[in-house]
Amino acid sequence: MKNTVFIKASEIAEELQISQPLAYRMIREWNEQLRAKGYTTIQGRVSRQYFEEQIYGLADRKEG
Repeated sequence: MKNTVFIKASEIAEELQISQPLAYRMIREWNEQLRAKGYTTIQGRVSRQYFEEQIYGLADRKEG
């Protein structure tokens, strides 16, 4: 479901063609980073926007 705010490990594993355990480790790391910034997190899920920023570098793109 591309319209959801959060992305689950199963979706990450499928999109990146990695194992689910690796996807869960990535989510844990990202959620730790988000908690350190003061955000509330949900175990086993991560913000779809944050996922896209971390994987595809969307935050680095500048509109021209």
